Order: sequence, then structure tokens, then C-alpha cells
Amino acid sequence: MDRIDSWSVAGRTFTSRLIVGTGKYRDFEQNAAAVEASGAQIVTVAVRRVNVSDPNAPMLTDYIDPKKITYLPNTAGCFSADDAIRTLRLAREAGGWDLVKLEVLGEAKTLYPNMRETLHATEVLAKEGFLPMVYCVDDPIAAKQLEDAGAVAVMPLGAPIGSGLGIQNRVTIRLIVEGASVPVLVDAGVGTASDAAVAMELGCDGVLMNTAIAEAKDPIRMARAMKLAVEAGRDAYLSGRMGQRRYADPSSPLAGLI
Repeated sequence: MDRIDSWSVAGRTFTSRLIVGTGKYRDFEQNAAAVEASGAQIVTVAVRRVNVSDPNAPMLTDYIDPKKITYLPNTAGCFSADDAIRTLRLAREAGGWDLVKLEVLGEAKTLYPNMRETLHATEVLAKEGFLPMVYCVDDPIAAKQLEDAGAVAVMPLGAPIGSGLGIQNRVTIRLIVEGASVPVLVDAGVGTASDAAVAMELGCDGVLMNTAIAEAKDPIRMARAMKLAVEAGRDAYLSGRMGQRRYADPSSPLAGLI
């Protein structure tokens, strides 16, 4: 069996299917240790919240090397297409990033995406040469519209951001995977390792998480658990699970019994 199981987005290839965030950690040092334990090769960075450009304050880049780990600037905290577009233009000026994560939130209570604004922002960013990976509702029609608008990956939520509820609708996530010709990554809602495994068993290309690791009592150990869960879920998907039956089927055949 080929042990190198890679995936690609916008022409860039990665062997880790786990993407982790850079918020809610005790400090940059703990964040860096969690990234190391997770094996992640991509980290999301909230451009509005994480210091990546002011050398007079502690900088994330001093702890997580952007030459070794791909930074994925995101638009966390943006509630309109205009805000998100402006934020990513600033990110490109600051760090030269074109592979970005777009999220345009509808309101603060649920942090659900505003799909009308998200679709508009995707179209504008794609025309400006950005490569947007896009946070979206778990709707196969919306996911396809984003792909047509220029999204290089679609990232349906498993459950509300930071909720830790796990994958709430496996059917629609699976439909998105079946219909997409760009990578599909579950983004938001993962709470523990089994949730990450479920996402991968559904055929997703990867999983993005932040709170599940950062708010664990032992973030470093949870990061390692998530690494193993993503790998296990991927192997389970590739191996082709057994069929489900309504009744028992003995492991040992009954024929030839004394």
C-alpha cells in the first residue's frame, strides 16, 4: 500500500490533511507546540487578530516558521463582503499571500456564513488573483456555486464555529464531497478526535479546527489525537467499510459445525 497519501489545493500539495488555527491558545509558544504535535502543514491566521506584521510586539512568525508551515490568512470577524475583501487585500500586501481562507459571517450568535455576501466576495477575490478556500453552509448547491465562482476549496461547517458538536449532517457533507471537483474540508464544529475521523470517513479531503485543540485541557495531547484521528478516518475511507446489516452475521461460518 502506498503510504504517501497527499492532497492538493491550487497546485500546492500537502501530506497532512489536518489544518489548525492560531487563536485561543495560552500563548504563541503553546500554539507552536500544538502545531508540531498535530503534524499540520497549514495554519489559519486571523488577519484582524494575530500579529504578523508589527515587529515591536510578539509575532506569530517567530514561533511558527512561515517557510516551513503554510500560512492561510482568514477573514474571521468579517460580516460583509467588503470587509473580507479589504482584509485579504491588506494580508496580501503584508505577506504576499494569495492562498486565503474566506469567511463572511451572517451574525454573531451563530457565526453562520452569509452566503450571498460570501459568494460575492469569492467572485471579486478570484478575479483579483486570490485563491480562496471558502467557509460555507453544508449545502451542496451553495458549495457548487462557490466552486463555479472561483473557490479553490469549499469548507462546509460540521456544526457552528466553536460549538464542538461534531458533524451534524453527514448526508449533506457526503453530497458536497460527491459533487465537488475541488477539495472539500470540514471547517468548524469538531470537538474531539472521533468527529475528525467521521469527517474523513465521509471522504473529505481534510479537516480544519481550532477550538477543539486550543480549549482542550491538554492541547498538545489533543493535537496528537487529532493527527491520528484524521489519519485513521482517511484509511477507513480508502479501505471501503463493510456494509451495514439489519441483523447479525456470524464472524465464523455456521456450516460444518459438529
